[in-house]
Amino acid sequence: MIMRPSVFVTFVATILAGSLDIARGTMQLAARSPARVYGKCTVPNSVALTFDDGPYVYLNDLVTLLNRESVKGTFFFNGNNWACIYNPSLTDSINLAYHSGHQIASHTWGHKRMTNLTWDKMHDEMWRVEQALLRILGVSPAFMRPPYGEYNPTLLEAASMRNQSIVNWDFDSEDGKSATVVRQKALYDEAIARRPSTILSLQHEVHNTSVYETLPYAIRKLKAAGYKFLTVAECLGGLPPYGHVGKPEVRNANWTCNQALLI
Repeated sequence: MIMRPSVFVTFVATILAGSLDIARGTMQLAARSPARVYGKCTVPNSVALTFDDGPYVYLNDLVTLLNRESVKGTFFFNGNNWACIYNPSLTDSINLAYHSGHQIASHTWGHKRMTNLTWDKMHDEMWRVEQALLRILGVSPAFMRPPYGEYNPTLLEAASMRNQSIVNWDFDSEDGKSATVVRQKALYDEAIARRPSTILSLQHEVHNTSVYETLPYAIRKLKAAGYKFLTVAECLGGLPPYGHVGKPEVRNANWTCNQALLI
């Protein structure tokens, strides 16, 4: 179903508790503060492992590894980047991650550079992945990470309207920059040697070497250094990870990545 922009804005605002003033037939957003932007954890001696660009074929193994190590992670999912979020095998893995206590957050629908988008296209990128998570898990994320970590005042306003905060990172494993496993391990070693109070790390679940080689090494080293593994919401002092928690939908014909764009 294709929504007109005016219908779309009303729908999103209603679902996500956005404040609207309706005057002379024109909808205007009520004034509000821009979204918060977090780049560091606040709980001392904590590390938050975050994984971008999924869900992908390695997700199930990644979650299994985290569970085996009693480590919590935070997944910033796209809707249609490396794979379609509605793929049945991936929805199973998403459910495994969520029900294992890992945090699920938004990385937008198609990993577009948000600062280049119009207001309506920006909302479409945000809403479509949120809709998918509502369908699959019954939740709406309270946190989002813009692709490439890039944001502008428009995105902060759009996130605020959805009661979301922006999360970036203070440690980059560089797997998204095609760093070798040797390089990634060295970066972890260097970071741990500096002994920062907290670490908010960036990994990508779409690279097999990140999942099967770098991550086990990083977990072992971080544990040896005495860090406590928390989700992003936990490492920020126990903030709510979701704006809404309800029941998932039953799979139907709308669970597809081939829907037309709103505009």
